[in-house]
Parts: sequence; C-alpha cells; structure tokens
Amino acid sequence: MTVIKRQPSVHHRTIFISDIHLGTRGCQAEMLLDFLKKNECEYLYLVGDIVDGWRLKRWWYWPQPHNDVVQKVLRKARKGTNVIYIPGNHDEAARQYCQLTFGDVRVEEEAIHVTREGRKLLVIHGDQFDGVVRYARWLAILGDWAYTLALRLNTAFNWGRRRLGLPYWSLSAYLKHKVKNAVQFIADYEAAVAGEARRRGVDGVVCGHIHHAEIRTIDGILYCNDGDWVESCTALVEDFDGRLRIVRWAEEVARRPTALPRYAPPQPLAAE
Repeated sequence: MTVIKRQPSVHHRTIFISDIHLGTRGCQAEMLLDFLKKNECEYLYLVGDIVDGWRLKRWWYWPQPHNDVVQKVLRKARKGTNVIYIPGNHDEAARQYCQLTFGDVRVEEEAIHVTREGRKLLVIHGDQFDGVVRYARWLAILGDWAYTLALRLNTAFNWGRRRLGLPYWSLSAYLKHKVKNAVQFIADYEAAVAGEARRRGVDGVVCGHIHHAEIRTIDGILYCNDGDWVESCTALVEDFDGRLRIVRWAEEVARRPTALPRYAPPQPLAAE
C-alpha cells in the first residue's frame, strides 16, 4: 500500500487575498483551495470582490469548488483564524452588514492592520479611488463585460498550454499591462491610494481591485496590492518577522513535480 505524505502547511502571521470573483468562470477556485489548504495564518483579510454579485445578478454560476472555498474560509474562522471581510464593488451588497459578524467572520468597511514591527496599514478594497466605478457605473459594467470576454479567451489559451504541458500563464494580465492607458491607470490608482494612506497618517496601505500585485514605496508610503485569483493567483503575506511579500501561487504550483489536480473534493473535518 502506497502512503502519500501530506505536505506540512506554511504558517504566516497574516494573509491578504482579494478579487476572487466567486460566481464567475474566470475564478481560479481550485488554485485558491490549494493555497488555503497549504497556508495557515493568525489573521486572514478578505479584501473585497470575494463574490461577484454583478455577474450573479445576470446569470447563476456556482460550481462545487466555489462553495468549497467559502467552506474552507469558514472552517479556518472556526478553528481560530481572525477573518476580516472588507467588501469591494462587486460584492458591495455586503457593505450594509459592516460591523457585524457572520460565522466568526467579521465584516468591516475598512481596517487598520498593525504589523509585527508596529507599522499601521490601512486595509481597503480600493474601488473608492477608481473614478469609472464611482462616477460612470455603466462604463464600469461595460468594461466588466469586455474583461469577461478577455478571460474566456484566457481560459482557451491556457487549455492549449496545458495540452502542451506548459504551466498557467495569464494572457489577459499580459495584454493589460502592455496597453499604455492601462499602465497609466494603474500608476494613477496606486498614487491615489497611497495619498489616502498619507492623509490618514498611517504607514502604508493594503488594497486590491486592479488585479495587479505590487509592493513598493510611494513618497514614503508603503503600497501593497495583493493581486487577484482570476489572472495572477497571488496573495500578500506577512511573515512572523513582519516582512511583507507577494506569494505567486501559480508559479509555486508550476514548480511542483506533479500538476495540481483539476478538482479534489474536500475531506471531512475529522480527517483534515
């Protein structure tokens, strides 16, 4: 009988994830489940756009892996992880429940996270600094439709890569970051978010929204974007020495000797 050794989990002080977009075909739920199973933390921040309410209003899509992501997060909360959920623009309906707790998950409009080193970080989704979302909602919805089309092309592209034995690679992210206007939008967004952190008198900011993972200093303010689980499959983690870094999970999976299973049902709680 062959015994399969289970890899030990990696422990962090804090994990920040956002822009999962559960309820959409572009969501990399299996990749996220793999990450959540192999990474533990004391604090877990869900930094918005966890469920895509915009898409679910138009048509219902909720396969089993998406439900398992929710169950995995709730299980972490029950086991003692401090889970803070900060809604974004795609799950803005949850903002009416801020300052309430559901299943040991606390819902907040925003949060202040204090790192091991004592640095104060403002944690927000970031859609407040996107003028299109705030002042031209119809244009944001149109852009969301175009983005969905790009993700479908991305899915077909990666299907071909898998057939060739190549790892996941985001065509949509590559195209977005090659377009001059998109690059300028990202720079303007980062400057606006960092400016808000400076106005609040904190040391830095953690956000999501634009699906572009980044850690850099902007005029003395630490800017951290945890990326997404649609294009890049990234998370921001704080280690126990206070160091912040981006984990690029698709790249981690690609380095393994065996490929990530397409989908494996979760084991019962007693066996986990």
